[in-house]
Amino acid sequence: MIESIVNYFEHIPSLHRTLILAGGISFFWIIESFFPLFGFRYNKWKHASINIFFTLTTIVINFAFALLIVKASDWAIGRYFGLMQLVSMPLWVFMILGLLLMDLIGAYLIHYIEHKVKWMWKFHMVHHADTHVDTTTANRHHPGESVFRAVFAMIAVLICGAPMWLLMMYQSLSAVLSQFNHANIRLPLWLDNAIGWVLVSPDMHKVHHHIVRPQTDSNYGNIFSIWDKIFRTYNYTPIDQIQYGLDVLDNSKDESLAFQLKIPFDGNVKTDY
Repeated sequence: MIESIVNYFEHIPSLHRTLILAGGISFFWIIESFFPLFGFRYNKWKHASINIFFTLTTIVINFAFALLIVKASDWAIGRYFGLMQLVSMPLWVFMILGLLLMDLIGAYLIHYIEHKVKWMWKFHMVHHADTHVDTTTANRHHPGESVFRAVFAMIAVLICGAPMWLLMMYQSLSAVLSQFNHANIRLPLWLDNAIGWVLVSPDMHKVHHHIVRPQTDSNYGNIFSIWDKIFRTYNYTPIDQIQYGLDVLDNSKDESLAFQLKIPFDGNVKTDY
């Protein structure tokens, strides 16, 4: 069973990766229409259009970095370089440990850094600028931020010594679970809490999109909730107290593509609360 999964991700066609991305958004788009967390009064298609634009720029940047990441993986595997190459372990342990480490370096760490380094934070602001967080928000990243994340994906591959099948598995899970925890869906509290023991649940991640600190600077996790709890960046705030956006931005322009693209270069945009 594990071997079959590994074989699939080792040879996953580009079409399947596209279907995973589009299928996840479509599925959660439908679910959040029936079981919304917040009853947004907005044009759902107009809101989605700007986020889909940023999704497309992210895809282009990821393709541009693909060859470099493949070369990095081949180099690491060929030289037994990286933490995962230090000891022999069963395949299922390798897979779980690899996903944990890839999530730590390729998602949690870069996300944390983006909140602490002011010029990087200005790129990441575009993600937080969405005042109607839903499943399409998962892929709302300024092209500059997409470059940061692609670079850290390559760094994660080198540090872990990750083969390409592990990276493909991680990126697929990351895409779907990010769409899930951004989705505007209401889960029973007991279910959301149960999910949160292992994975980043919708209510847990919505806290991260609150308009002010300390909530904004918490709950950085993407797939696994363990990292926020280990590094004490976890925050619990009741979901009915959450308001989306950033209090240092003009939140009425969250659907203005021109405004969002220039945020990182706008000297009038403050980086401190």
